[in-house]
Amino acid sequence: ISLYCKEGSRLLPRPISICEINKEDAILRIVYRIAGEGTKEFSKLASGDSLAVIGPLGNGFFQRDGRAILIGGGIGIPPLLELAKSLPGEVTAVLGYRDSDLFLAKEFEPYAKVVISTEDGSAGTKGNVIDAIRENDLTADVLYSCGPIPMLRGVKEYAMEKGIEAQISMEERMACGIGACLACVCQSKEKDSHSHVNNKRVCKDGPVFFAQDIEL
Repeated sequence: ISLYCKEGSRLLPRPISICEINKEDAILRIVYRIAGEGTKEFSKLASGDSLAVIGPLGNGFFQRDGRAILIGGGIGIPPLLELAKSLPGEVTAVLGYRDSDLFLAKEFEPYAKVVISTEDGSAGTKGNVIDAIRENDLTADVLYSCGPIPMLRGVKEYAMEKGIEAQISMEERMACGIGACLACVCQSKEKDSHSHVNNKRVCKDGPVFFAQDIEL
């Protein structure tokens, strides 16, 4: 979804992934990092305040049967929680952090086996998410991943090595959120039907792509 600031000088909406969906109470949960003036404004909102929102935008993960590994890094972790709750098969969540601030990790535990990696070695495997997968000898039929580009690149390489499907949710700066401005393109193997070049619009064609379709 994209959220609009009330401050008029901040014209463009801020795109934030959905963390959880409560259909009964019509509630969407979002988890975000304060990265600029827009998200700083959101952090000061109180219960009962209102914002203009557009969504849902883009696509979600394509759910498969079988064993799944969910791979999240940093602020790419929140959008994997609803997926963990909804997958039908065996689920393992491999969550990568910089340090021992393991936000959301315990919330995955009712729905998945949780494996942790930290850059500083303060919890779980010292290293990255792929190191944790190898150290714990994890196997799966499909990988679902969201996080920074270097992590997604590692996930793609690992999936190709093992010959399994990988779906990646891309993080890019977005402007319009509806695919019109072409500000958030990523490089694709196939030509885009909209722009007729080797680009995909992350906000419209994604943010979830099959890893083999995207150049990282």
